[in-house]
Amino acid sequence: MTPDVLKVAPMPDFSLIAEFTTGEKRRFDMRPYLDYPAFSALKESNLFMHAHVEYGVVVWTDDIDLSPDTLYLRGEPCDFFVSERDLP
Repeated sequence: MTPDVLKVAPMPDFSLIAEFTTGEKRRFDMRPYLDYPAFSALKESNLFMHAHVEYGVVVWTDDIDLSPDTLYLRGEPCDFFVSERDLP
């Protein structure tokens, strides 16, 4: 079973930096997913940058979310986390 997302930081290059309940951090590139109808609205960077965590899942709206399984299994391990205050 994969861990839940604890924190997420959306990046201007359409990637997500996620921290999981295990303390692990992963970078996930959303660009390949933006052509799918379920995620196409995220092409507007203003909406993409509103990613947040609800109950261990990354969400943008009531209709758009990304499972922790996808983020964990397909994300690349990284050793940093960017907080909102560090974003440009």
